[in-house]
Amino acid sequence: MNWPRVIYTEEVVREGFGIERADIDLQTRLDFIHALSQTGLQRITLGAFVSPKFVPQMACFEELLRHLQPKAGVSYLTFVHNPKARQMARQFSPPLTIEEELCSFAVDLCDVHQRRNVNRSIQQMLDSLPEQAAQASARHIKQGRVAVYSAWGSNFLGKFSQAERLDLLSRQIEVMNANSIEVIEIGLHDSQSWCLPHEMQADLIEIKRRWPNVKQFHLHMHNARGMAMACLYVALQTLDASDTVYIDGALGGIAGGQYCGNGVASAMVPTEDFLHMLSGMGIETGVDMSRLIDCVWMLEDIFGHAAFGHVSKAGPRPEKSAELYSPNLPAIESLQAARHFKLGPQAYQGQAYSPWSKPIPEGLGHFHSTN
Repeated sequence: MNWPRVIYTEEVVREGFGIERADIDLQTRLDFIHALSQTGLQRITLGAFVSPKFVPQMACFEELLRHLQPKAGVSYLTFVHNPKARQMARQFSPPLTIEEELCSFAVDLCDVHQRRNVNRSIQQMLDSLPEQAAQASARHIKQGRVAVYSAWGSNFLGKFSQAERLDLLSRQIEVMNANSIEVIEIGLHDSQSWCLPHEMQADLIEIKRRWPNVKQFHLHMHNARGMAMACLYVALQTLDASDTVYIDGALGGIAGGQYCGNGVASAMVPTEDFLHMLSGMGIETGVDMSRLIDCVWMLEDIFGHAAFGHVSKAGPRPEKSAELYSPNLPAIESLQAARHFKLGPQAYQGQAYSPWSKPIPEGLGHFHSTN
């Protein structure tokens, strides 16, 4: 297939720890980030410079950055949502990675979510764009990105149309162009989990038709209604090798937004599931799946509940001969017993059973078509 280039960003430290209990201690966070950094993931978002009044879970963010021991080759990122956040990020670099500065616009299609999330209306956001662009241009920034949040619908206002999405993108792009800033990236964020696969396909086709010079896309898909993986797969099919797509996800699917009404149920595409799919599609990920699953289990212990992903429960597809299950594996029923793919017989000790009177022979084959 003619797949686009995929750049994956792990968001669980920001999205997951940012929606779970606020009392998770600093050392536990640092230990988890250290383990996550050993998996082969190359981009990890650690948090955001936000007021604890709005996100109390980020109250220790600066202290975390002071104590973090970064791993070489891993980019540690923060959510840069305004000039103050960028200034703070520079003060903590390293360990934070400061990527090339672009003029960045992002406006929510839902006025309710815009106000709940950043305490400003859509009109206030739009009114601020010309000044932001002028300031960027004065700093000799020549390229920019635009994005629409709550792109497909709102839990407070209902469904949004493609025309509304494209109009909001157009208004942002016009401001950039008026300040001689070239838009190189378009972002679609499903903040409230409304996207369906056919809508993703139709939108990307139309975006590529209207703005054919844009070859970089950013997809941030929440998963409250289970559509994130399907929508991302359709995006990969719709884009091509000339495109680059930045995709965000969260280990175990553990993520959420305090202000969309779904909390932890907002979720995101589970990193282990999405990267397992990419690997099966022939798209190299560079990630050690076994270590990634260890990190999911670590998260479950930290948060005290099961993660939302699947590969951490059933294991990756056992494609190598050494990974194939024994034909005489006992009957497996529980999630704990299913961990035998990684833990071996100890996973089901004392809870599995074998009802067969005779062992099933090793080395049996599968059906081969004569056609």
